[in-house]
Amino acid sequence: MSAQPESGPESPVRRSRGDRQREAIVTAVRELLEEKPFADLSVSMISERAGVARSGFYFYFDTKYAVLAHILDEATRELEELTQHFAPRGPDETPAAFAKRMVGSAALTFAHNDPVMSACYAARATDAEIRRIQDEQMLAVVDQIIAVVQGEIAAGTARPISDDIPTLIRTLGATTVMAFSGDLPSVGNAIDRDRIVGVLEKLWLHALWGGNTI
Repeated sequence: MSAQPESGPESPVRRSRGDRQREAIVTAVRELLEEKPFADLSVSMISERAGVARSGFYFYFDTKYAVLAHILDEATRELEELTQHFAPRGPDETPAAFAKRMVGSAALTFAHNDPVMSACYAARATDAEIRRIQDEQMLAVVDQIIAVVQGEIAAGTARPISDDIPTLIRTLGATTVMAFSGDLPSVGNAIDRDRIVGVLEKLWLHALWGGNTI
């Protein structure tokens, strides 16, 4: 009977190689989305760019949509970290500073994850699976912001323009996402990102605090 291989020293090596292959697939999708729409990507194309076999792709991801969901999940985690996990506004943070933290964090997340984010929103109208993945991610973020705003309302520190807080936050969130994804042609292009950020900050500030900056 042959001896069983020792798993201790070799396991980290195997995990490391797996991590590299998974990351190669994710990177391949990011790169390919700079060249063509998501609908034109195939598993074979992604595998070839990543330098892994098709069987290797399916070891880590069920479909190309699973790769996209992974990337969007990474973007959501990045947004959570940048916003300090959607921490409520502290006593030393003004409403204006809170709006800046939220909108600025969203702007950075979109910038770091382009062209994936823009490609996703370009495909929303024609790809139901992409729309489902995005909506699930968006609702998770919206729920966290709703909790923060409702906490301020209970404390008497917020003056929202509507009593329907879920719809208000969803509307503000959707407007922010569309502006940063380039889905609102009238707001301009990436060169105008600072101007877009400034307007969005004021929009959130007036919608939730009546323009109160202190």
